[in-house]
Amino acid sequence: MEPKPNIVERLLGGDRRAVARLISWAEAGDPRFARALSMFYGHIGRTHRVGVTGPPGAGKSTLVNELAIAHRAADRTVGILAVDPSSPFTGGALLGDRIRMEDRTTDSGVFIRSMASRDSHGGLARAAVDACDVMDAYGFDEVIVETVGVGQAEYDVVSAADTVLVVLCPGAGDGIQAMKSGLLEVADVLAVNKADQPGADRLATDLEEAVELRHASRDADWTPPVVSCSAGRAEGIDRVLDAVAAHRAHMGTDGLEARRARMREGQVRRLVHEGLEAELWQGHGLAERAAAALDSGAAPYDVAGEILADVTRRLPDPGTNRTEPVS
Repeated sequence: MEPKPNIVERLLGGDRRAVARLISWAEAGDPRFARALSMFYGHIGRTHRVGVTGPPGAGKSTLVNELAIAHRAADRTVGILAVDPSSPFTGGALLGDRIRMEDRTTDSGVFIRSMASRDSHGGLARAAVDACDVMDAYGFDEVIVETVGVGQAEYDVVSAADTVLVVLCPGAGDGIQAMKSGLLEVADVLAVNKADQPGADRLATDLEEAVELRHASRDADWTPPVVSCSAGRAEGIDRVLDAVAAHRAHMGTDGLEARRARMREGQVRRLVHEGLEAELWQGHGLAERAAAALDSGAAPYDVAGEILADVTRRLPDPGTNRTEPVS
């Protein structure tokens, strides 16, 4: 089924219902989304995307809410994608996000969409990037992607952002967790939230030292700043925004284009991976072949090696662009 003839026109014309419909298609892995994307892809690239991640309880949703308020005060429109680990039918963190952002839902300059990681068809990272593309084409000035945790899926999501904001808070071992979980590897800006609580200054100092060590060892051209804020009190929000703006300015046009090019390459890899997995395991009976080999007593690595060797043997020869037919 082809996309409705006017849905892209509606999207580009400012119809928020078209935004919601296209994101639903993206979540469901509906083939109509891919066809629609090719029609509005030329309108993508004007929006700055900020990924917000960090441990649960760090106050990410409260901070995102305050960032949206600040953007609206500056007459900037905002699209918010809140990635929730639970089903959209059972509440969980999604409900909390909605309560915290309740005042924003009545603002015509703000669009909020929750996305469940569980049962997402085709992959969370793909659906999240697609949703951001839709909001970008619609014309939001800023898009904020908030993840609930710091697992691999969340890393994949925020890796699609122009700027990654990592939120931590004192009293939860966040400094050690950030270093162990690799949060410093993805952070462009580090925000110590709940700065009014004991231990906040120490956490900020520890993070600054860790960032300096990482910067020195990697000879990076950008040192993630550590800024303090108290989102619950609406304090320090300007410092967070200034740090994000500084990163944007540091990248410049060339740096931003290079980062987005890497993001698109990653997107293509994920799409190819999803497509190959579905085609090979469902379309060519590899699941049955693997099960039969395992039942015969073969070791998993041996089974995987045989299947991989067979699959790669059938790939096109780079020198001839020829391939053997798949039996």
